[in-house]
Amino acid sequence: MHILFITSTRIGDAVLSTGLLDHLMHAHPQARFTVAVGRVAEGVFRRMPALERIIPIEKKRFGLHWLGLWSQVAFRRWDLVVDLRGSAIAWLLAARRRAVMRGGRRPGHRLLHIAQTLGVSPAPRPVAWFGPEEAARAETLVPPGGPVLALGPTANWARKVWPADRFLTLARLLTGPGGALEGARIVVLGGPGEQERAMAAPVLEGLLGAVDLVGALDLPEAAAVLARCALFVGNDSGLMHLSAATGTPTIGLFGPTPASEYAPVGMRALAVLAKGPRGAAPMGSLSATRVAEEATALLARPEPVPLGEVAA
Repeated sequence: MHILFITSTRIGDAVLSTGLLDHLMHAHPQARFTVAVGRVAEGVFRRMPALERIIPIEKKRFGLHWLGLWSQVAFRRWDLVVDLRGSAIAWLLAARRRAVMRGGRRPGHRLLHIAQTLGVSPAPRPVAWFGPEEAARAETLVPPGGPVLALGPTANWARKVWPADRFLTLARLLTGPGGALEGARIVVLGGPGEQERAMAAPVLEGLLGAVDLVGALDLPEAAAVLARCALFVGNDSGLMHLSAATGTPTIGLFGPTPASEYAPVGMRALAVLAKGPRGAAPMGSLSATRVAEEATALLARPEPVPLGEVAA
C-alpha cells in the first residue's frame, strides 16, 4: 500500500499533522509513506517509521511548486492521497482514495481540522520521531543528573516573543530554592540564523551556565533533547509544538496569536495567555510569576491535559 501525505511548509503545522500519520501507520501497518513537506519542516518526518520518501516543497511563483510536486508523484497509482494543503493536486493523480482538507480559517483547534480530513475522532495527538543517533547525541548534550528546564525564547515574529527578562525571572522562580524544579539545569533552544540568535542572546547572557543549543540541532535532535527535559517553556513556535509532541510537559506562551487554534497539544501541554484583546495582547503583559504558577501546577497534574487547553 502506498500513501502520499501532503503537509505544511511550517514546522508547527507539520508537527500537528504527525498524529494523523501515526494513526494511518497503525491502521495500515504494511503501508509505505511518501511525505511532501516544506523544506524547513522536513526534519519532522526524517525518522518516521514506514517512510519511503520525503519530497521537499519549495514555494515558487505562480504555484509552480505544485507542478514540480505533481511531476514527482504522477506516475504511480496511489492507494490514498491525503492533502492537508487543500490544493487540487489530489484530483490530478491516479488514486483509489483521496482526502483533501478544506482551506480557510474556521473555529476550533488546527488538530481537529487535520483529523476531520479523514473523519478521525478523537483527534490523534502529535508524535515526535527520532532515532538512536539523535538519542545518543542528546545524552551527550544533556547527560543524566537531575531535572532539566528547557527554554524557547525565539519565534518567527517579534510580537510573539516574551521579554527576555521574564524568561530570566521564570528560570529563577522554577530552579531556585523552593521552586518546582529546584536545582535544575537549563538548556536554551532556538532555530538557525542570526535572528534566532539575537532573540536568544539576552536570555543566554543572563543565565550563566545554561547549555546553549540555539541553532545547534536539527529537528530530530531537538526532539531527542526535549524528550530528556522535565519542562519546556517557550513562545508560540514550531519548537513548542515539537516539545509537546515528545510528551515533555510544555507551556506555550501566547499573546497576539490565537491559542484556540494553535495551543500546544500533548499529554501534558498547556497554553498561557497574555492579557489583552485577541490579536493585540502584548507579550509583556504576561508575568513570570503567573507562568511559574501554571508550570508548577502542570508538573503536579497526574492526568493528561485535554486537547488545546488554555490556562484561565
